[in-house]
Amino acid sequence: MKDLLLITPPFTQLNTPYPATAYIKGFLNTKYISSHQMDLGIEVILALFSKEGIQKVFDENLDLRNASENGQRIFALREEYIKTIDQVLLFLQNQNPTLARQICSMNFLPEASRFNQLDDMEFAFGNMGLQDKAKHLATLYLEDISDFIVENIDADFGFSRYAERIGQSANSFDELYLKLNSAYTFIDYFTLKILGEKMETFKPKLVCFSVPFPGNLYAAFRSAQFIKSNYPHVKIAMGGGFPNTELRELKDPRVFEFFDFITLDDGELPLELLFYHINSNKNQSEGEFKRTFLLENGEVVYKNNSTRFDYKQAFVGTPDYTDLLLDRYISVIEIANPMHSLWSDGRWNKLTMAHGCYWGKCTFCDISLDYIKTYEPISAKILVDRMEELIAQTGESGFHFVDEAAPPALMREVALEILRRNLVVTWWTNIRFEKSFSRDLCFLLKVSGCVAVSGGLEVASDRLLKLIDKGVSVEQVAQVTRNFTEAGIMVHAYLMYGYPTQTVQETVDSLEMVRQLFEMGILQSGFWHQFAMTAHSPIGKNPEEFGVAPILKDIMFAHNDIDFTDKTGIDHSQFSFGLKKSLLNYMHGINFDLPLKDWFDFKIPRTSIHPDYIHDCLLVEENFKFKGNSKLIFLGKNLLAEDFSRVKKGNVFEMTRLIFHLKTNIVKLEMEKEKAHWLLKIFDENSTENPKKITLQNLKNQYEENFDDFELFWFSKPVQQLKENGVILSL
Repeated sequence: MKDLLLITPPFTQLNTPYPATAYIKGFLNTKYISSHQMDLGIEVILALFSKEGIQKVFDENLDLRNASENGQRIFALREEYIKTIDQVLLFLQNQNPTLARQICSMNFLPEASRFNQLDDMEFAFGNMGLQDKAKHLATLYLEDISDFIVENIDADFGFSRYAERIGQSANSFDELYLKLNSAYTFIDYFTLKILGEKMETFKPKLVCFSVPFPGNLYAAFRSAQFIKSNYPHVKIAMGGGFPNTELRELKDPRVFEFFDFITLDDGELPLELLFYHINSNKNQSEGEFKRTFLLENGEVVYKNNSTRFDYKQAFVGTPDYTDLLLDRYISVIEIANPMHSLWSDGRWNKLTMAHGCYWGKCTFCDISLDYIKTYEPISAKILVDRMEELIAQTGESGFHFVDEAAPPALMREVALEILRRNLVVTWWTNIRFEKSFSRDLCFLLKVSGCVAVSGGLEVASDRLLKLIDKGVSVEQVAQVTRNFTEAGIMVHAYLMYGYPTQTVQETVDSLEMVRQLFEMGILQSGFWHQFAMTAHSPIGKNPEEFGVAPILKDIMFAHNDIDFTDKTGIDHSQFSFGLKKSLLNYMHGINFDLPLKDWFDFKIPRTSIHPDYIHDCLLVEENFKFKGNSKLIFLGKNLLAEDFSRVKKGNVFEMTRLIFHLKTNIVKLEMEKEKAHWLLKIFDENSTENPKKITLQNLKNQYEENFDDFELFWFSKPVQQLKENGVILSL
């Protein structure tokens, strides 16, 4: 028997586990505390999207007379859905790849309204292949079924969220409490049946729900209610992203009809203390707690009486994915964009390079909260140790580093450590568009296995970027995205509209900047979201400094998003459809020449941005001045050297021909024999296996012990060839 059960409630991702429970289980392993974990969301999805589950969907008491034409069509095709669902799920689990040919025949899957928006398949998937095309079609098929469920059975259903609206800005607990005291929903029956089976199997003393998003909140409470009713001796705790941001001012005692404890911020130490408290004979009033809400004498009490410090990231252990159904997650492709599909296609092991954000200044961000403000990087060696452990544990070599913003210097060291160990991995992460991401650094990251980065461009306006305190300019973003793209690394940008004081002109100009970035091919994916003022951001704390007035409410339950009025009086929501529609087109590489006004059904001003603005930003070359403190990386492993003599005007010159066999090309160059052999010695002594990196000044000193005029050598045509082909990198 294991005393502790960790649960992610429905729903998060279809293709890979949300990592919180795996992080916590990995930590508990270091304390020899045995535990089980489950992703209740994926288990509900698998039960629902099965032959038996779909049969139950169509067996519901449906009012088809008042259903939409689309709903009636799906019901009419119900036997086709029941017949195909199990095979389609196996295909999306990469267990039935030959079905792709059937799916792509376009006469296999039943088709409803989602297929009406089908991309030009040959254009969209020409570069992605048969399997991806079939995944896209199978995704549309699942979305049709989802639409039917939402319309006719359970309006709260969504693949990555459930009853999200109730959890968003729920200052009062009333609406959620009312729903919890109402009849079970269709999805509840699936959820609670599976939960009951797990409770009988594991018989835990403590059940911990990790609730990352508003779309997980209802299911967590409903599940906790079920446990309280059927297993009253079991203690129940909640932690995760939602309580960390939303429940910091919790006052409503009714919450504790469902949960015994709610913890905030890093969960390792609070959970360890809870575990020991529950297994002790102490009264609650005598217990030691860390950042924990509980109920005492009918009142909500926040206890933080432990004097122990949180664990450093080096000591929290390697995430442990044991118990999770890793081979049964579902890879889907919602739109035909290789970068965008990373979030939904493929199973990724998730790790964090650094706790918190090294920048920590953005005015819209929750920088006052621990998960942002407490910055603590992990050493590259420990990170790559954890990568190797996870590869052995899961059999997967794909990694998503889920940082707030991965530090460029640490990314460099991780890349070098990967190369040093000769690992073959695929990884991506979230970044800031720092000028540190030079052409050479991006090339190094690519060589180590980095395939994509995502970062916040936010509002593509230099005035607003300064107001946000983003620390970047549009020009800098363009140059950095160019460096990544030329290295073969895809780039996704988070985009924002409706920032305080933003004008209509700035919104139009921001769209024009985005259009040009896509047209230049240096941005592959993006997502627009409307600005939301949060309680823990600099704007939320000092709204008057940013020209907004908060609409204050009594807080008894959740508190994060704050309603406000902007002194500009602009209804920014009117831009939502046009911004998103234009972006979808740009992500497919089409309609760049369409006037911006055509994306909107109301009049907008002309853009004030020059049509070649981004193009001109890219004409600015990187500074190639001699930088003595630059660290040099020598990647030339597969090379041949041939000595030969050259006679010129009666003089004999001893020369060496160096041939570098790179993965996709051959670089040939000739040098004076002595200099060539000196360079070969430098390559040998300073390979990636050597953890100590030579600086450009060190190299110059060594060169000038043997030869004259290092600058002439360093900027010579042969050495330039090596730099241009990524054989010598300067970081």
